[in-house]
Amino acid sequence: MIIQSFLRWADTAKAGDRARAANALGRAWLESEMTSDEREAALMAMTWLLDDPSPKVRLALADSIADAEDAPRALILPLAQDQPEIACQIIARSPVLSDVDLVDLAGRGDEVTRVLIASRFIVSLPVCAAIAEIGGEAEIEAMLDNPGALVSRQSLRRIAERHSHSTTIREMLLSREELPGDARHILALSVSDALAECSFVQSVIGARRLDHIKREACEGATVTLAGTAPQEDIPALVEHLRRNGGLTPGFLMQALCSGKLDFFANAIVNLSGLAERRVRSIISDGRFHAMRALYESAGLTRDVSEIFVEATMLWRRADRGHEPGLFGGLTGRLVSRFRSVAKPDGVASELIDMVEKLHIIEHRQSARAYASFLAIEAA
Repeated sequence: MIIQSFLRWADTAKAGDRARAANALGRAWLESEMTSDEREAALMAMTWLLDDPSPKVRLALADSIADAEDAPRALILPLAQDQPEIACQIIARSPVLSDVDLVDLAGRGDEVTRVLIASRFIVSLPVCAAIAEIGGEAEIEAMLDNPGALVSRQSLRRIAERHSHSTTIREMLLSREELPGDARHILALSVSDALAECSFVQSVIGARRLDHIKREACEGATVTLAGTAPQEDIPALVEHLRRNGGLTPGFLMQALCSGKLDFFANAIVNLSGLAERRVRSIISDGRFHAMRALYESAGLTRDVSEIFVEATMLWRRADRGHEPGLFGGLTGRLVSRFRSVAKPDGVASELIDMVEKLHIIEHRQSARAYASFLAIEAA
């Protein structure tokens, strides 16, 4: 009878009065002791209020039940799809909404809806994955800035693929230790592209030389990344580089000369299709012809494969202590060994040119370190 009286009263009451009544009815349903018949009647009344022409009434109802774990889904779901100022109360706060509900709302909603979802107190892995897949910059920034958002490594990778052009998102991603290595590479290339597209940089350096500098810088950064990536990230990074044409002879030689042997072995496994144990065994203990066959199975030509075999053997001798001072002189020995025999216009000659550049860089770094040491000693 009380609910019947309420419905008759609400039919003629002012919007402000109806809003206060809706809020009181919602709180009463959650907090008061009612019989089952009374609860059912109250739920019917609140359901009727979902069609109230005044947004104030529906907002008051939403506000009264938004935080309740036992709020009726029959009210929560329609309110979550109401106009933005009403829906935001439910989307941002309601614990009743499941992952399926939130993913559906993210897919059908707009940017504001997804920002609200991304800003919830806890955002689960599946919901974060959905936002990573379809969200714009605002939604992604809100999610990455939310300590309650459980963003997987795969979602971080997808965000890097979709939003590497955004300076803010790049910084937020790079600050995360769990960011996969291939995603870091995507972001590094994006930074390089952004600098290359800068008109000031182009006017100072020139487009042709800029392209050369960009390529060398990207390869150097990738080699560094290969050496710092966690072991579990290396296969994915290798596959990413292979798909993007990054596993060139020059890059592989840089990795080998720089001592990134785990990465180098994974790259040969990827390119050759051989078992990892077999590849590592040949690199570690194989004879000349076995190593040459391995490198040629990875796509290297005969003249280039011989340079890789020699570099591998030099690393072996240094690693086993047979020639302790060899690590820093590996590039110099390769240049001395192959400079005179490589064809001037061949791939091997280009590879030796690259190794010689590495040797010069190493030599200059050693000179700087020596000069710094003398300065400290003299102080």
